[in-house]
Amino acid sequence: MKCNRLVDAGRRQFLRGSLVGAAGAAAATVLPSAPAEARGVGLAMLSYPSNRLANIADLKVDEPMDVAYPDADSPGVLLKLGTKVDGGVGPEGDIVAFSVLCPHKGFTMSYNAGDKTLNCPGHFSRFDVEKGGQQVWGHATQNLPQFALRVDDKGDIHAEGVDDLIYGRLSNVLA
Repeated sequence: MKCNRLVDAGRRQFLRGSLVGAAGAAAATVLPSAPAEARGVGLAMLSYPSNRLANIADLKVDEPMDVAYPDADSPGVLLKLGTKVDGGVGPEGDIVAFSVLCPHKGFTMSYNAGDKTLNCPGHFSRFDVEKGGQQVWGHATQNLPQFALRVDDKGDIHAEGVDDLIYGRLSNVLA
């Protein structure tokens, strides 16, 4: 008899917890979102020395440009997407840059202009470059590291930080 009471108590706790979780999820979808700074977005951004990657005039829509940041051992890609995106820079707010090392196993990824994703040939993870490198498919367990960019008055594009750990590094600190 005692065992059945424990099971009933466990079920009640589970259901109570589920209702609280569902209410929290519903509130999060209905209430307006806070500014990025208040949500903690960008708080993990690690700064590196500023590095010029290219000039706006060098970019064409959906034609990736190979770059290296924060050093020669860290391949990346600079993209002009053609539509404004969160985190985009330049006059149209459409220029972004990412590490091209898949966060799952470090395979070098390639850009697919058709769906604006970076795709891993190893285990087929895919990352949406219009949504800050968010993973949309595959084995990776984190989103793609995005480079913080700045455009100066001459149109030069500078990388100044990375928002996540680059594959193969124990930290984002340069030696």
